Amino acid sequence: MTVNQLPTDQSAGTPETPALTGERADLLEVLAKHRDFLRFTTRDLTDEQAGLRTTKSELCLGGLIKHVTAGERAWVNFILEGPSAMPDFSAMTEEDFARREAQFKMLPGETLAGVLEAYDEVARRTDEVVRTLPDLNASWPLPKAPWFQGETEWSARRVLLHIIAETSQHAGHADIIRESLDGAKTMG
Repeated sequence: MTVNQLPTDQSAGTPETPALTGERADLLEVLAKHRDFLRFTTRDLTDEQAGLRTTKSELCLGGLIKHVTAGERAWVNFILEGPSAMPDFSAMTEEDFARREAQFKMLPGETLAGVLEAYDEVARRTDEVVRTLPDLNASWPLPKAPWFQGETEWSARRVLLHIIAETSQHAGHADIIRESLDGAKTMG
């Protein structure tokens, strides 16, 4: 079938998007599942509750979602642009650390709805990149960071697995924070 022969949506007369299958479908399905677990921890909460620390940790539910959003955005930029899309983590200033710390908090004027909307926007962009990226094996050198010692580059596939792992890990943190807040659980 040539490009001119792609099936069309008869009502709109536009080419249909082919169904995503295989590895990319699997990656997006797992990522969507863990995103849903993370989002679910914020159900029925007020903005104030989303900003509460309920454990010894500095973490709050809204801050966790902000952090996951920022991380996913940065890693997708890395997939597309390489290490120039990320800072040199080994040369961070006090101001850089303060900005990073603010990711974990609900700041004045921020709302849970706004935080979730930003997360949804990043998720849509990530999903589109996964669908359209020509090659999941495409690799870039990692940015400078003390925690990347010994590792030199990551493929787009490795970055996506990292995003899934981070989302899953933080969904677990969020579940503990929510249970400490009002006894609600994601599972069980």
